[in-house]
Amino acid sequence: LQYNRVWIPDNEEVWQSAEITKNYKAGDRLLHVQLEDGTELNYPVDPAALPPLRNPDILVGENDLTALSYLHEPAVLHN
Repeated sequence: LQYNRVWIPDNEEVWQSAEITKNYKAGDRLLHVQLEDGTELNYPVDPAALPPLRNPDILVGENDLTALSYLHEPAVLHN
């Protein structure tokens, strides 16, 4: 999963984009990520409910939401 981008829940912005900076192994309780502003976080995760993956930039602004690779709340709000 390293270098994949995910959506992290945020109290102010609802969702923040983050890039995974260290490989995640099944059962890990922390996801090592870097936010778009460069802030590094050790984000606590439930292995049964990992954060949603972010769509590739090429799909941003897509008029047809069914064309998105990942269709979930943060993807729709971002699009």
